[in-house]
Amino acid sequence: MLKVFKLSIALLLCAAFLAACSSNSAENHAENKKKLTLLFNFATSSLDPNVDSSYVPLRSGITETLVHLNDSNLKIEPWLAKSWGSKDGQVWTFELRDGVTFHNGKPMNGAAVKASLERTIKDSLAMKNALRIESIEADGNRLQIKTTVPFPEFPSELVHPNTSIIDVTETDFVKKPIGTGPFAVSAFTPGTAIDLVRYDGYWNGAAKLDKARFAFNKDANARSLALQAGTADIVFRPEIETLDLLKAVKGVTVESTSTFRVHQLTMNLQSKPLQDINVRKAIDALINRQSIVDTILKGHAEVAAGPFPSSASFTPKYEKKKSGLEAAREYLKEAGYTQVKGVMQKNGEPLSFKLLTYSSRADLPLIAQVFQSDAGKLGIDVKIQMIEIPEEYMATNRDWDLTTYSNLTAPRGDAGYYLNATYHPKGSLNFSGANDEALTALIEELNVTVGQEKRSELAEKIAILVDKQVYNSFVLFPNTLVAYKSDKVKNWVTSRSEYYMLTNELDVE
Repeated sequence: MLKVFKLSIALLLCAAFLAACSSNSAENHAENKKKLTLLFNFATSSLDPNVDSSYVPLRSGITETLVHLNDSNLKIEPWLAKSWGSKDGQVWTFELRDGVTFHNGKPMNGAAVKASLERTIKDSLAMKNALRIESIEADGNRLQIKTTVPFPEFPSELVHPNTSIIDVTETDFVKKPIGTGPFAVSAFTPGTAIDLVRYDGYWNGAAKLDKARFAFNKDANARSLALQAGTADIVFRPEIETLDLLKAVKGVTVESTSTFRVHQLTMNLQSKPLQDINVRKAIDALINRQSIVDTILKGHAEVAAGPFPSSASFTPKYEKKKSGLEAAREYLKEAGYTQVKGVMQKNGEPLSFKLLTYSSRADLPLIAQVFQSDAGKLGIDVKIQMIEIPEEYMATNRDWDLTTYSNLTAPRGDAGYYLNATYHPKGSLNFSGANDEALTALIEELNVTVGQEKRSELAEKIAILVDKQVYNSFVLFPNTLVAYKSDKVKNWVTSRSEYYMLTNELDVE
């Protein structure tokens, strides 16, 4: 009966979504055969590419960055910049492509790119810390960028979606940013969808599609139903329980692709109990990773020992850890906790945690519930709180202890991005509040190290230090799941970086 009720609710949600998505008339649909709808799992209320944490402007083909990541070989390559170089790793010269224009027809030149990057570091403290730009000089289609310190990996930071180049003289950044991509914004309904039209003046060849819709729905089951109902052509992260049903639908393809993403349990190091390493070790020991992979992800994931997948050159070999309820109990005993009348406590104070999670990644609340259940077996009270935007909440509130969080760890094929963002005191994703002098010194050494072999050796040392201190617990590496109408959609590529989705090559029959 409960399953029938849930299905009914899901169908109602789907019907509501279909109504929202059916804004175009039948006549328009007939006239514009080259159109598709992509349904994404994260909603956004802003299209400002320099601060939007869901990266929708880049993913939907509105904006582009100076540097592109090749998902096949994990190497960076030219995009809006056709070349770059530096003699000392601190002063960089970028040559921009000729003939690139913004959606309003204005040229993308050195002055426009300078203004765009300066806006980025002005409006985003995270990007200011990541880019470390001291000055930018423009001369025609040439840029000279000086960083505050020697920074050999600086070009790879320009892959980041928040460095997207826009025309800053067009100031409706939230609703209609003016980029250089294959699609321009036709209409934007915050939290619902972006309607896009082909930009005929696109420098790399006009898109094959006339129109596209980049829509949002946080409900995984509703996303699956939308594909079955025919109102979505590409669906990101459909409900795992529906994969077999979707595979059975004629003309539908389901892809499960490994990525650079990790699901982790982020720890707030300002929380008094979590300042004790043995409590952190106990939390880590409580996580039954293989069971979570098998039951919640249905095998579409890899167990995580650290932040980087086993295929990465900078993934170290970790020492085997103790795990399970008894191991957790031992660690808590070392921290001074005992179970009294079923309650884990220390000096009469019960051990409890506030655990944040969010529904846009459907597996994270389930992981939170499993942890809550296992912790309860030791007499630990875990209260789960649902939040909307984890980055915003964790950055502005310190009233939490743990968060189930998902993060890209090596989207540029290098460890530097994640280690700087997550463990440097000025890191944009350092929600734990890690401030370890030895760790910071190693990260800063990595930042000035040239050569992949040397960088990998340093990254391994840092990963081992993070592991020993248990600043976060790493659960699994989830595959990206995408279902789409392969009998209609052509040239779709499931990006491992999850950055590039609506491209000029995407087509429909």
